[in-house]
Amino acid sequence: MCGIAGAVWTRSELAVEPDVLRRMIDLLRCRGPDGEGMFVHPLAEDARSAIFHPLAENAASDTQTAGLDASSPCSASSASSAPLSTGIGCIRPCAAQSAPALVGVALGHRRLAIIDRQQGRQPHCNEDGTVWLVCNGEIYNYRQLRAGLEAAGHRFRTRSDSETIVHLYEHHGTEFLQHLVGMFALALWDFRSRQLLLARDRLGQKPLVYCHQPGRLLFASQLKGLLAVPGLRRQIDPCAIDAYLTYQYVPHPLSICSGCRKLPPGHLAVWHDDRLEVCPYWQPDALEEEVRTAQQYADRVRSALTEAVASQLESEVPLGVLLSGGVDSTIVAGLMRRLGVAPLRSFTISFAEPQYDESRYARAVAAHFGTEHHEQRVEPPTADLLAQLAWHYDEPLADSSALPTWQLAQMARQHITVALSGDGGDELFAGYQRYAAVRLACWWRRLPGRLRAALGAVCRKTLPAGACFKSPWRRLSRLLSAIDLPAEAQYLDWVSVFNRPTRIWLYTPEFAAAVADCQPEQFLWQAWRRFVKRDPLTAAALTDLITYLPCDLMTKVDTATMAHGLECRQPFLDHRLVELAAAMPIELKWRKWRGKHILRAAFGDLLPPVVRRRRKMGFGVPLDRWFRGELGQLARQVLLDRRSVQRGYFRPQAIAELLEAHRQSRAEHSHRLWALLMLELWHQQWADAK
Repeated sequence: MCGIAGAVWTRSELAVEPDVLRRMIDLLRCRGPDGEGMFVHPLAEDARSAIFHPLAENAASDTQTAGLDASSPCSASSASSAPLSTGIGCIRPCAAQSAPALVGVALGHRRLAIIDRQQGRQPHCNEDGTVWLVCNGEIYNYRQLRAGLEAAGHRFRTRSDSETIVHLYEHHGTEFLQHLVGMFALALWDFRSRQLLLARDRLGQKPLVYCHQPGRLLFASQLKGLLAVPGLRRQIDPCAIDAYLTYQYVPHPLSICSGCRKLPPGHLAVWHDDRLEVCPYWQPDALEEEVRTAQQYADRVRSALTEAVASQLESEVPLGVLLSGGVDSTIVAGLMRRLGVAPLRSFTISFAEPQYDESRYARAVAAHFGTEHHEQRVEPPTADLLAQLAWHYDEPLADSSALPTWQLAQMARQHITVALSGDGGDELFAGYQRYAAVRLACWWRRLPGRLRAALGAVCRKTLPAGACFKSPWRRLSRLLSAIDLPAEAQYLDWVSVFNRPTRIWLYTPEFAAAVADCQPEQFLWQAWRRFVKRDPLTAAALTDLITYLPCDLMTKVDTATMAHGLECRQPFLDHRLVELAAAMPIELKWRKWRGKHILRAAFGDLLPPVVRRRRKMGFGVPLDRWFRGELGQLARQVLLDRRSVQRGYFRPQAIAELLEAHRQSRAEHSHRLWALLMLELWHQQWADAK
């Protein structure tokens, strides 16, 4: 698990020199606190040397060429005796690199050492130094892949899982991605074809951003890595803000900064001759259901998830499990125990508010499996903590559960370096409460038109205002607000923080004009239409799988855990299990108005009765109460400050109305206020920075 950054360029004035590359990866230090490595090949045709600089773990001043054996053309024996002024050791280019260079290359890496902690430093190169790689992530099937590659004659220098990618690329070309099982974001440079490959794992567990300019391509694990490059403009994309206020995240490929883009999950980008082509290499094949018996599906789900957990247990550092007390994380914990993890450490958070607190269920699971359990109470955030979140989330993210995820990761890292979680189970097996609304809407559409109109009018007049986020009246009110819309528009309205009419009400006339041509709804609608042949509940879950999961949940988890040097693995997101679940009929997932029926059937022996019987609670935060206290005062101070008002996005009167209506419990605006607050704090951390 790591952070990566780098560039390729064809114009000397756009070169990314070693000191710039160092700044790029320094901003990613939290992702890889154990060491760094750099490879730089200049553009100049008379260039005498490339720079290869893998630093020893926890020894930033130690320069060595670990992992390069003496027989390699890239070995330390060819090092120049004249060190650079940066202190980075030099080696001559390999023979294949000695031809006039038409492209300059810079690859940087920060390392969190998990596998082959002594020798697994990056960048990796192949036997003759013509292929170079930096990778963030874990390849879970690397042992099987390595065995086949060694039998085919490839020589390995390390025991690292990521070195497998280099030789797999040599063997299969760009088809190498089809053979990988894991989570990853990678950059691979091929001197022979003079092309750079960028790729991201199928489900978007690991992030990758890039900036393509005439004459140069920049990339990094996070946006902060790109912003370290001198001259890169920090111009805000108005359409990204409009989309952020719709979804509570900036959807790919958009970035909050104009000119920067996020590589979508399951996509490959190929840069060659200053042209960039981006295309998918994997998509969930879910157009049709597979006909199997319920028992056959249960057996296959149990086998696939057990195999996924087993493959993700390899580690040379302590590992544990993040427990919510729900079905998914309980199954993961149970499989870890069955597979012999000892001691099994578990971690959870708690809230003072009972309607948000799941800690008693997590404690019951911990007792059931005999884990070494740790728990931490989440309190209202301070201004300093919010500023920390805004800095680490280098795009605004309005998922308030980022706060407990942050504190959970911080606590877990004191005991372990690798954690498994139950993320992905809700999307695969229809676990979210909002799927009940989808089913209700299907029932509603079967009623005669006059009856629907009469019932809707009566409900809207008699429903009390819901001042609590978890109020059933509030949920019913939201359901009715969009009940007569087409299915995809209906679902968008339910998941939106601000729907379109509310956003237009919020915006200044100038900003409303700036976003008039933006169409953020197309992101969700296009995803939904891919699954239109399936039933509406399955379409909703699969839409979440390719939108909400990578853009929100994986961003939240990756940033929070990597900020503390903690690797989080998600067995439910093994793509083979995803493909199995995507083909499953909804009747096997959703019964008696709740999801995950197939999981309860497949893993009944692992689930304590208290977990098997409980209803889905959701990983929420008591924002509604917090914004009626000190957090509300902080929000008023920040959002109505001169700096915020002068940005020209929002009408101050509209902001004041939201704050006051929530404070007086006339309406529930906590998640809208959180979205606005995190947007402004992001601006203060990044857009205002010089």
